[in-house]
Amino acid sequence: MSNPPERISSLPSQASRLGLTLLPLLAALLIAAVVGDFLILSFGQSPGAVYRLLLDGTWGNAYGFGQVLYKATTLIFTGLAVAIPLRAGLFNIGAESQLTAGGFCAALMGIVLPAGLPAVVAVPICLAAAALGGAMVGAVPGALKAKFGASEVIVTIMLNFIVLALLNYIVSAKLHVAESLHTPEIRAGAIPRLADAFPAFHGSAANFVILFAVAAALAAAWYLFRTRAGFELRAVGLQPAAAEYGGVSVGRTWLSAMTLGGALAGIGGINYVLGYKQYYEEGFSAGTGFLGIAVALVGRNHPFGIVLAALLFATLSQGGLAVNAVVPKQMVDILTAVVMIAVATSVPEVQRLLRGWKWSATS
Repeated sequence: MSNPPERISSLPSQASRLGLTLLPLLAALLIAAVVGDFLILSFGQSPGAVYRLLLDGTWGNAYGFGQVLYKATTLIFTGLAVAIPLRAGLFNIGAESQLTAGGFCAALMGIVLPAGLPAVVAVPICLAAAALGGAMVGAVPGALKAKFGASEVIVTIMLNFIVLALLNYIVSAKLHVAESLHTPEIRAGAIPRLADAFPAFHGSAANFVILFAVAAALAAAWYLFRTRAGFELRAVGLQPAAAEYGGVSVGRTWLSAMTLGGALAGIGGINYVLGYKQYYEEGFSAGTGFLGIAVALVGRNHPFGIVLAALLFATLSQGGLAVNAVVPKQMVDILTAVVMIAVATSVPEVQRLLRGWKWSATS
């Protein structure tokens, strides 16, 4: 039985779209591999041996794999925090401060809650506090963009400095323990590590926040592709003027996109605060918010792609520690930058933003 003509004619276009989506990522990974080969050879090492060592130190043992999962957990949240505003035509560079604010609010809530409060009650309260902290930071550039047309890139960059400095001051002046720069340990809301259920992960920081990260990716996919609000957000990102002509409030969509992105980044803070150390510590984000930009771009701004990209960058990060004995860890940082640059130039949303900035500069 033959296929209907219309179905046959649609197959090439579907294959073409899939190829256009995967080709830039594959090309970026190939470029990174070639650059990595030259770097490894320049240190007098065998590329094959170094890559094997990297895989053995990450996916090849339970501890390394647990560390990959731990690092990927936060990257999923920060990747989503960048991807959702980018779908609306906005570049959220503030995931670092949003992540930090969320972690601080979760720690503060965990400190004030009574010690005997069951986890089934305490964890959602701390999670809501983290989301609220990140959302408030994300809403500021969204509101300024919607009301005054302020550049969200500049505002989020400046907010990173302001929020991080403010929280560090609060911790050092009011909440620090002895001479350290972290808050007291939380009394409620701790999330168990994977090692508590799977002893093979002993010593790893991996914890059950990974389940929240996967749930967030599923929820983001449903929101973007199955709801009216998600459709409006994507329409604004594609063509704001046409979306507004169709009855969509562009300013409101910008505000909601930045607020939602901030909330997701804020929830990412619980990975360290509730699942690992059980306190807020200065500098715990360690650039994870900025790396979320790379995760979003490599994941093509799709929630499922972001999960895979987060695992990729987490593997590179942990792998850098595994190969540090034979090549400098900075080599992995270079490979990360190469992948990011190669993919960023091919992401449609980034191309539209660049064209818009170029037009503004020449007009």
